[in-house]
Amino acid sequence: MPSFDVVSEVDMQEVRNAVDQANREVANRYDFKNTNTTLELTDDAIKMATSSEDRLIALRTLLEEKFVKRKVSLKSIDYGSVEEASGMTVRQTANIVAGISSDKARELNKFIKDLGMKGIQSQAQGDQLRVNGKKRDQLQEVIAALREADLGIPLQFQNFRD
Repeated sequence: MPSFDVVSEVDMQEVRNAVDQANREVANRYDFKNTNTTLELTDDAIKMATSSEDRLIALRTLLEEKFVKRKVSLKSIDYGSVEEASGMTVRQTANIVAGISSDKARELNKFIKDLGMKGIQSQAQGDQLRVNGKKRDQLQEVIAALREADLGIPLQFQNFRD
């Protein structure tokens, strides 16, 4: 019985490279001089701090450009709220979202069932979703439908077996 897995993964090496490139550009750009702008990568988040909200918006734009060049989906970044910090500075945390949560898995299951294809079954397995079907063509139609739908998370398709 043909099947495939739907996963949501982020290549952390590419995220690290994008943050490093953004840090280098911040050090060289004139509009970031004397603004105490910092960009720090932790295990699952990126911490940004700078002198004003305008500089924070510019920093986010710069970081997003680096992500796009490195082919990291912008859907995998969840920005927190802008916080006032000491010394007239602002900071923001951008969480890196990887894996399919149980709520998203239910949403994906409902979406696949609403396609109305006979013989297609889906089930959540940890942070991924396994889709089974009788025919390979139907599974390819499910993949195409999932690619077209905007579900708020980046999706990849792995382990396509006949």
